[in-house]
Amino acid sequence: MKQTTLCYIEDGDRYLMLHRVKKTVDENRDKWIGIGGKFEEGESPEDCVLREVREETGLILTRYRYRGIVTFVSDEWGTEYMHLFTADQYSGEQMPCDEGELAWVPKAEIASLPIWQGDKIFLRLLAEGAPFFSLKLVYCGERLCSAVLNGEPLSL
Repeated sequence: MKQTTLCYIEDGDRYLMLHRVKKTVDENRDKWIGIGGKFEEGESPEDCVLREVREETGLILTRYRYRGIVTFVSDEWGTEYMHLFTADQYSGEQMPCDEGELAWVPKAEIASLPIWQGDKIFLRLLAEGAPFFSLKLVYCGERLCSAVLNGEPLSL
């Protein structure tokens, strides 16, 4: 099982988003996602998110919050535990990313971009200021087959 982090870096009413267009073999190909990646040996979720944000954007997070854990189950890509963060303070200069194109996107426009259906659920929870949560998303191909929030099934 893969463990990853994902961070939504805020600037007012915008998030820094990554349009995944540079890798040919990529489960997120052509999708817009937050910033993050896979754990390295010995890393905590916080270590991983700080490293991944610095590597992918050049930014150094100075205030961030661990918001939840998302379990992705996919019939194509296996299972992944994603540790979800938001950040609203950072330093450094933004640099180009070798995994895709970075863009500051108004939060109100993100749902209209090509994103995973389940991302809409956790982005809503973030917007609502939900306390730490556990969200399980089961995908059949690119279709969201089921979602369970804190042990309770969600209607899709």
